[in-house]
Amino acid sequence: MSSDPEKLAEGTLISHLLELRDRLLRALVAVGIAFVPCVLNANRLFTFISQPLLEKLPQGGNLIATSVMSPFTTPFKLSFFAALMIAMPYVLYQLWSFVAPGLYRKERRFAVPLLVSAIVLFYVGIAFAFYFVFPVMFKFFASTTPTGVAMMTDINNYLDFVLTMFFCFGLAFEVPVAVVLLALMGIVRVEKLAKNRGYVLIGIFILAALLTPPDAIAQCSLAIPMYLLYEGGIIMARVLVRRREAETPVNAGDA
Repeated sequence: MSSDPEKLAEGTLISHLLELRDRLLRALVAVGIAFVPCVLNANRLFTFISQPLLEKLPQGGNLIATSVMSPFTTPFKLSFFAALMIAMPYVLYQLWSFVAPGLYRKERRFAVPLLVSAIVLFYVGIAFAFYFVFPVMFKFFASTTPTGVAMMTDINNYLDFVLTMFFCFGLAFEVPVAVVLLALMGIVRVEKLAKNRGYVLIGIFILAALLTPPDAIAQCSLAIPMYLLYEGGIIMARVLVRRREAETPVNAGDA
């Protein structure tokens, strides 16, 4: 009889591992399906992603490839990241489907909007960097090029820079989700988050200085939206915390 609980626990663990494997396989298949059209249009994707810099280069300026394999490997790498971004909602859905059964109904009710908001905000951060920050940043870099120096950027270095900036801005736009999670989990009170906004503002500018190139335009382009999103997160946290506090007596009475 004493071995029955052990067998039950072992069977439960194996079933969870099998489900995790299935979820990961589905996620990989989704990335693979998205990768096919991306890799078939790899050069077009790179041409599109390089437009913000090409438009700011002097007349006749171009990107260059300093490695023999760069004309192939760089668009190929871009195709993989593009496929990952396209399939990311489905990948996160698989992760959510694996985790959700272990959550309470109240936790699921708050988690779904936060997960959707996190995905949307990440994409908004990437779009903000590409359409608003890159043109200003590259114009500044091109205008500061010394006389007699031709600005010719390697395509692999450019892609690494772009992907890094996408990641930084995508994460920066997750600030409201982080603020709401801190408040809902009771780690930090909303009042304290609002009271310490001055310290947060200083920290945001320091973080922006570390994540972006060493120019004021790029730093402000990241820091200002982060702070505005922080204020928006405080507002959302207040609303959700008050709603949860209003529902607590009702739930206690039902119990």
